[in-house]
Amino acid sequence: MVQAVINIDENTNRVLNIVKAKFGLRDKSQAINLVATEYEQSSLEPELRPEYKTKLAKIVSGKHLSREEFEKEVA
Repeated sequence: MVQAVINIDENTNRVLNIVKAKFGLRDKSQAINLVATEYEQSSLEPELRPEYKTKLAKIVSGKHLSREEFEKEVA
């Protein structure tokens, strides 16, 4: 476990207190961990769903035209 002394503004302190109360957490460090986990799941690169991986594999293995071939077919 890493310990850190941090400076947060009053609004952030209020938000952490609300998160702490809403989820029944013991301290603000648990609230910070929860907020970081939620951010990770929503904003960072999520793992692809298995059904999308299957669909993507079919797309990648399918027939693809080069730009020249595409332009010939369209023209």
